[in-house]
Amino acid sequence: MSRAPPASQFAKDAGSTLSHKGYKITSRKLPILKAEPIDQMTAALKIAVPEMIFGDNFINVENVSQGWQLNFNTYDALDKVDKTGDSMLQVAHSKEWQSTRQEKHKGITEIVKPFDWSYTTDYRGSLASRDWVFQETEKSIPLELLRRPDPILFFDDVMLYEDEMADNGITMFSCKVRVMPSRMLLLSRFFMRLDNVMFRIRDTRVYVDFDTKEVIREYTAKEEDYESVRKRLVPTGRDDILAQMRDPNRMAEVLPTAQSVKEELKSR
Repeated sequence: MSRAPPASQFAKDAGSTLSHKGYKITSRKLPILKAEPIDQMTAALKIAVPEMIFGDNFINVENVSQGWQLNFNTYDALDKVDKTGDSMLQVAHSKEWQSTRQEKHKGITEIVKPFDWSYTTDYRGSLASRDWVFQETEKSIPLELLRRPDPILFFDDVMLYEDEMADNGITMFSCKVRVMPSRMLLLSRFFMRLDNVMFRIRDTRVYVDFDTKEVIREYTAKEEDYESVRKRLVPTGRDDILAQMRDPNRMAEVLPTAQSVKEELKSR
């Protein structure tokens, strides 16, 4: 269940909603948070937040009759970041990054402590329901159905957070949704490129069949060291190597899978 992030000036903006076949799909895309809500979120999370924090943004999928909601929001995504420091990437620039955050949040430096400064998260969405849970399954998302040229009833692409890691790469979390007449697909993606160190991708796909009410969630974790990826891109003959490295979609094609989990939404 989602823990609501601190309220902000945009709290009254409900976003855009499509009601279709008993489902409500809502997205909200607003500007970067201002100083006060950033400080509130920093205090609540007990870690320094990314440089660009879109704390009011979210995508929400709701089945009205079954009584469940699956929400993807910034606060819950960051709340899954390791706060112990055990997963922190030990590279030369990590201390520099920490010092910039201590200066930025001067006065509340007690909460700026070791944590995973790459903001890596295995967040798969926040399920709100008393009667429904995700259970592991052998079922896969039916890609052949998603490849059909069906009309798009609703689409949005929402950024939740982004950080340039002290100019040493990029880390970001985004979420997009595509709704067709009979089905929908949601993709949330964490992408990290730490220059000369490594790449990471954490993808969560949620497939909903509006007619059968089937809901399948697939989580995939991919990562590899920077040099191995660079060598693999050399013979492709495609775009400039650095341009490919900045493209999350291209990296999703290249990185090996470290973990894969399939789940189906079931009543208790």
